[in-house]
Amino acid sequence: MTTRDARLHAFRSDLADARLSGDVSADRFVAGRPARVTAPVADVRKAPRPDAGINTQFLLGDDVLVFEDVEGWAWAQAERDGYVGYVADTMLATREQPPTHIVTVQRTFLYPGPDLRFPRSGLLSMGSTVTVTATAETRGTQYAVLPSGEAIIAGHLRPVGEVSADYVAVAEMFIGTPYLWGGASGFGIDCSGLVQLAMRMNGKDVLRDSDMQAATIGEPFEPGPDFSGLRRGDLVFWKGHVAVMTDANDMIHANGHTMLVSREGLKDAITRIGYLYGGPTGFRRP
Repeated sequence: MTTRDARLHAFRSDLADARLSGDVSADRFVAGRPARVTAPVADVRKAPRPDAGINTQFLLGDDVLVFEDVEGWAWAQAERDGYVGYVADTMLATREQPPTHIVTVQRTFLYPGPDLRFPRSGLLSMGSTVTVTATAETRGTQYAVLPSGEAIIAGHLRPVGEVSADYVAVAEMFIGTPYLWGGASGFGIDCSGLVQLAMRMNGKDVLRDSDMQAATIGEPFEPGPDFSGLRRGDLVFWKGHVAVMTDANDMIHANGHTMLVSREGLKDAITRIGYLYGGPTGFRRP
């Protein structure tokens, strides 16, 4: 049997993904049932309990495979990044029409119809995907209409498959967003969630946690004396943390120091973080 990361492979001693048969030991193997996230944000927990810690979040429109439904909890794996965890089953449904558009602004409102004067009916994060079935215009504002009849400002969407030119510019849109452990949305985000979401909008699907990113994104490199070889877009890793360089000197990161996504000088951060956690553990260029 091979060693597998349980964050990225659905296996327990009693149950496992049928695709892992022969690789892991389990009492029973099952094929995952396709499902789609229907909540704006679905917390993905370590255990099937409301008080269990949050490892990550799925967003509206994310496709998952469900391996077990028990007492209101689905044991599921995201198809986009492979992350496995427990989600409230009320946040999942069968897959119907495929998503056509993705939210490109940090947050946007849902309205019960195509009129911004209507009371909002929901709130979506960047990275959420929706199915647009019609368009409408009210007092000069363009709307995208969903199968439910709800509407979104059309300018806050783009077709699935179109990408942002600069992932760092996407990350910079999140400055001031609250830090949230396990957060992966415009409502609250952590360091690796910021990297993952910004890169997704740039057309690059990367793994979720900072240790995974430190092992897989781009290529490792040495920044040279006094870190003079760093440039915009480079990633700086510490144990359990990641930041994005915005230029040769400054970086942006979701951090527990400010409890926000914030900009900070690299050398200042190295001094501050080093006091408790040591210096950078690596550098990668996407």
